[in-house]
Amino acid sequence: MKTTAELEEKPRLFTGNYLKVWIANFMLYFSFYFVTPLLPLYLRDVFHADKAMIGLVLSGYSIAALAIRIFSGYIVDRFSRKKILLISYASFALFFLGYYITGSIILFALIRTLHGIPFGLTSVSSSTVAIDVLPSQRRGEGIGYWGLSNNFAMAIGPSLSLLLYNYFNSFNLLFTVSLVFALLGLLINTFVECKYRPPVLDKKKISLDRLFLLRGWSQGICIALVAFAYGILSTYIAIYSQDVLNITTGTGTFFMLFAVGLIMSRFVGVRSLSKGHIVRNASYGIIVVAVGYFLFSLWQNLFGYYVSAIVIGFGQGSLYPAVQTMFLNMASNDQRGTANSTILTSWDLGLGLGVIVGGYVAEHLGGYKSAFLLSAVVSVLSALFFFLYAKKSYLKAKKL
Repeated sequence: MKTTAELEEKPRLFTGNYLKVWIANFMLYFSFYFVTPLLPLYLRDVFHADKAMIGLVLSGYSIAALAIRIFSGYIVDRFSRKKILLISYASFALFFLGYYITGSIILFALIRTLHGIPFGLTSVSSSTVAIDVLPSQRRGEGIGYWGLSNNFAMAIGPSLSLLLYNYFNSFNLLFTVSLVFALLGLLINTFVECKYRPPVLDKKKISLDRLFLLRGWSQGICIALVAFAYGILSTYIAIYSQDVLNITTGTGTFFMLFAVGLIMSRFVGVRSLSKGHIVRNASYGIIVVAVGYFLFSLWQNLFGYYVSAIVIGFGQGSLYPAVQTMFLNMASNDQRGTANSTILTSWDLGLGLGVIVGGYVAEHLGGYKSAFLLSAVVSVLSALFFFLYAKKSYLKAKKL
């Protein structure tokens, strides 16, 4: 039995504010993941876009999110985080209305690209508010559990959207569901209570270190390379499943198993993070990611398809919170927004490049098999760079 003193030393993790922002973040990512896997089919079936065009159009979302995230860390650190969260979340929700009027692929590309701006700012402000309401003694655990909001959204969103689409065959229904969930998330965030934090009145010119956590550049490269591989996987798997593997209804199951791997890794990794095993979690996570992508690209049957989903999910679920904790450990308290925006910027950069390059390779250099093999090679490069440089640079920075 723990004594009263021991219980007081360890403050409660799941406070009301943390749960509210956690649920709202789930709503945000549910809205995102609900439509994302079916957009390549939407572009192909409605606008008759080829593989390269699909990649170009869908990359706009990540590029726009990347562009705003470069500045979002500074914005979140400089102004009221809750106000920024509510404004950006409302904008994200309302952009779903634009999908109803996309009469041409150019208009769709414009709306989809602009939609990435509020998503990029909302994701940074949401995670930063979550860190603010967490007790500092349990921040590592909180970050680990925070990722479950994304993971549950990934498990439920694509599976439910594919089920509804197969039953109703209506893209507008999917846009409506995403809009409703986004509005619910916005409503929940209005009830989050944030402690007053005086604005950062920095009279200096905006410098690079206010926009990007320079000390974490090598960790950022590792995350960008992993995101590159995931950009190919998440964007083209629905078409690949149908055209290459002749799997017509398995994409939803793939994403559910992927999320199962993510969730499993969170429960395993949270305890390890709370004990300070940050580098260890990142090390085995990045190795498992590389193994998973090679399984997916080389083991081309139904069994390999589903096994690789769990493996990749487990690896990414171990890697991401560990690297995010690295960023936060290298940042001062007034750079939390910058640290969060840096890892998300790195992710968006890699994701956007993966979507573009993956579409080009699929169209001109050997089809989807070559594109997914490229994702495996890039994930190995990420692991090599981590062990040869990024890991050592973090341990060195930690001693300073």
